[in-house]
Amino acid sequence: MKSQTIASPASPIDKLTPNFFATLNDKIFALESAGAEVIRLDIGSPDLPPAPHIVKALTRAASQPGKHGYQSHRGTAALREGWGEMYQSVHGVSLDPETEILPLLGSKEGVFHLSLALLNPGDIVLIPDPGYQTYAQGALLAGAEPVPLPLLPQNNYLPDLESIPEDVAQRAKLLWLNYPHNPTAATASLDFFAEAVDFCRRLDILLCHDAPYAQITFDGYQAPSVLQVPGAGEVAIEFNTLSKSHNMAGWRSGVVVGQPQALCALLKLKSHADSGHFLPILEASTAALTGDQSWLVERNAIYQERRDVVVTALGEMGHAPRVPKASLYVWFPVLNDLPSEDFVLRLLEEAHLSLAPGTIFGPRGEGYVRLSLTQPIEKITEAMERMQAL
Repeated sequence: MKSQTIASPASPIDKLTPNFFATLNDKIFALESAGAEVIRLDIGSPDLPPAPHIVKALTRAASQPGKHGYQSHRGTAALREGWGEMYQSVHGVSLDPETEILPLLGSKEGVFHLSLALLNPGDIVLIPDPGYQTYAQGALLAGAEPVPLPLLPQNNYLPDLESIPEDVAQRAKLLWLNYPHNPTAATASLDFFAEAVDFCRRLDILLCHDAPYAQITFDGYQAPSVLQVPGAGEVAIEFNTLSKSHNMAGWRSGVVVGQPQALCALLKLKSHADSGHFLPILEASTAALTGDQSWLVERNAIYQERRDVVVTALGEMGHAPRVPKASLYVWFPVLNDLPSEDFVLRLLEEAHLSLAPGTIFGPRGEGYVRLSLTQPIEKITEAMERMQAL
């Protein structure tokens, strides 16, 4: 007699935690159905549009009848060359479009699928805590063991790699890094990346750097690529996306670059998991990468203005946030030892303001909240007024 229902989930699925934003949407829908106007600063989805030349490239291509069929899992040669051009111009990194660049359906799918492509049950994956949930969830689905690396404010939210126990380091197969960091907005220097590359080379670990916020920077700061470290391409890959850099979150246009063997394994998995991207989006993504980039300066100035309003208001309320040099986020401590989720729930229910509790990014996120700079300045200002009024 079977002991399971007809559609009982596979055991790895049971290990996955519910997605916070999926359940949050239900709460917000209920409030809005009752007449509330909820200001959402919880998710990192840019509110500004892409530049007009990108949209024109999409509509022009989509109007052509021969551009609606299946595409290669490797995208177009022009797109791969476009990503290579971006890495050369922004970071001074040379990449081989044939072996070191693999377009993705948004970087999230690549981050998740990489675990299925490379990990075996029992492997260890070194995960930042706090950090992006998908790193751990992908490892769990592959039957691997995610081991958290504490990111502490006193260490500028950088992991202490040399403090990792030897037995853990020897079993580790992947190390995830993410700078500019989600959720803390911390940044990493090229010197730190060099230490991480050396650590991974010594221990035969693949360094996986997630860099979606590298082109959202303020006050003259420039975020480095891990691939700027000499020899990094032998042990490192880097994920990137147009979602944040070019305001194209819903377009799902990302990339992974670097170590060729890792890209080959991921490509093999993707050949069974998806059927490539929509050609007009590939062509518009190429236009985004190779066209005029000056509009990003003005876009970043808009985010910086929002950041300054938020940081000033939170400081006046006593939350003492760090001033971020990059990313879409402000990370700040909760007052009076109130649990993060309680604080965020109160804001949602009483002020109709939605933020992200630090705990969704790992245990080390307790006591903190992430605020996204993804609403117009008028809404940002109103959100801070609602928060001050509580």
